Amino acid sequence: MRMSIMNMDVISIILGGGKGERLYPLTKYRAKPAVPIAGKFRLIDIPISNCLQSDVDRIFVLTQFNSTSLHRHIAQTYRFDIFSRGYVQLLTAQQTPEKADWYQGTADAVRQNLRRFEETPCSLILILAGDHLYRMDYRKMIREHIQKGADITVAVLPMNRDKVREFGVLKIDLDGRVTSFMEKPQKENEISTMEVDGSAFERCGIQSMGRSHVISMGVYVFSKDVLIQCLEDNSTVDFGKDIIPASIESKKIYAHFFGGYWRDVGTVKSFYDANLELTQIVPEFDFYNESAPVYTCPRFLPGSKINSCVIESSILCDGAIITGCEIRNSVIGVRSVIRSGAKILNSIIMGADYYESSEDQSIKSEHGWPPVGIGQDSVIQNAIVDQNASIGRNVRIVNREGVKECDSSSFSIRDGIVVVHRNAILPDNMVI
Repeated sequence: MRMSIMNMDVISIILGGGKGERLYPLTKYRAKPAVPIAGKFRLIDIPISNCLQSDVDRIFVLTQFNSTSLHRHIAQTYRFDIFSRGYVQLLTAQQTPEKADWYQGTADAVRQNLRRFEETPCSLILILAGDHLYRMDYRKMIREHIQKGADITVAVLPMNRDKVREFGVLKIDLDGRVTSFMEKPQKENEISTMEVDGSAFERCGIQSMGRSHVISMGVYVFSKDVLIQCLEDNSTVDFGKDIIPASIESKKIYAHFFGGYWRDVGTVKSFYDANLELTQIVPEFDFYNESAPVYTCPRFLPGSKINSCVIESSILCDGAIITGCEIRNSVIGVRSVIRSGAKILNSIIMGADYYESSEDQSIKSEHGWPPVGIGQDSVIQNAIVDQNASIGRNVRIVNREGVKECDSSSFSIRDGIVVVHRNAILPDNMVI
């Protein structure tokens, strides 16, 4: 019998309160889930859209650091009509009679809001991260959770042995039950002990294709009473490091195999790579999917204006004005202004929150500052230019010294990738 998601009675909790230190400086002024991706979306749009496509329409987003822009985006984007029971509700860190501390981790964030979830009618709770890029129908995972009588279900992704050191790794038996968990194993003997029998992949409908391990995707289904019980111990602050390992012996934890595209975009390098992957002719993750669209804020911008340009394997978003320039393998965000002679190569230009008026440009010119956008004859290569940056004429952002890591007032370098800060001003002829 096919189970209806309405009968499953599920709520979703999206964890969006982390500092996002590994994504600095993109998180200098915004929460990690508010970081733009693919030119026009925000990272938070991914899990919320997945929920809505999966008929999970009661969604809580837990926030804490630099949350203003995230709150504004959610409020402007996700509005439900009066005939729907659905909502996206923001729960920000707050002082209460029980606790006056900030969220100490993912599990602690849920614990501090547990009263709200206890009062919400539901039997299952779906817990998601706010910084991953993937498309997933959670209904399959929820049905599997019910069919197996699981207490906790963890979404897992098959992974090659040489890539598991950055993830939480699970070991499962032939029935898919989790028997062991290790957070970011580094030693070879630790990695070896977490290998999964290839037949376990096959029984779960996934081809192993030489992959010998499974990693946690940070997607969990908890039976409500089990989650409440797991959070009784105040010393447990994180799901991956504390709750899951401590529950293996006493709870029925099963793995749900996911065979699609998934990327953790929690670092500048992974964020940069994930964006540029989208410029491929047939990208692994496809935003062009009408059956499962990714929702975002409707901006009502005009189409992009392109004048005498050479553009190859790139994404151009709404409202861009691009004149006489060369763009290759790049993502050009909303309201981007790129002036004649500029070259944009393997880069992410996040665009702007506004169009600068002629009066504002005149005032900036009096101070010797360039207007918002990319100036004439500038070259930007292997870089990320954050929103509202003003880059002058003949600026070269090419990391000419091959620096791996550095910070300055207007830009940072991470893993050799130059990141121009939000609202930064780079004067004419500057070279990075």
